[in-house]
Amino acid sequence: MALSAETLSDAKPGEKPPVVVKKYANRRLYNTESSSYITLENLAEMVRIGRDFVVYDAKSGDDITRGVLTQITVEEEGKGQNLLPTNFLRQLIGMYGGQMQGLVPKYLEHAMTSFAQQQDQMRAAMQKTMGSLFPFGNIEEVGRQNMAMMERAFSMFTPFYRGAEPANPSDVHGSEIEALRAEIDRLRKELEAAKKK
Repeated sequence: MALSAETLSDAKPGEKPPVVVKKYANRRLYNTESSSYITLENLAEMVRIGRDFVVYDAKSGDDITRGVLTQITVEEEGKGQNLLPTNFLRQLIGMYGGQMQGLVPKYLEHAMTSFAQQQDQMRAAMQKTMGSLFPFGNIEEVGRQNMAMMERAFSMFTPFYRGAEPANPSDVHGSEIEALRAEIDRLRKELEAAKKK
């Protein structure tokens, strides 16, 4: 089964050509690349990982890829994966046979391509932002640094806050006593100055 000219033109340089799948009268799907029978779920997984495929009717040779993709969509919707809103489906059905029918496929394709690009840009921006928020790459290290910063902040605003005890507790008591003596001396001087006025 040869690939159509349209299918070959869609393949980009360096990419694998689409997998050719044959659909037999008994509704079985045959993957010619792996020489095995596959299911619609296998084709859905190929779509998710970005592996392109084309489906041909084994008897007539007609390209029935669109119908198979539609069938996959219907099955996914039936599983509760409600991606297509009811109003959208009504509008889509209303377009069949209308004047805009020729424009709808290109519009939808363009809209989905734009959506995918925006999603990729958003993902890249989030990774860049989160990378700058967590430069160490290790959340435990960030947690330790946050705790140390909070310890320092508490010690500045609360004179009796002890936080993590130092190796030599007498050093802390000595410095606290010195700080208290300095504060008492300062208050005494202010009191004497106030009495003189």
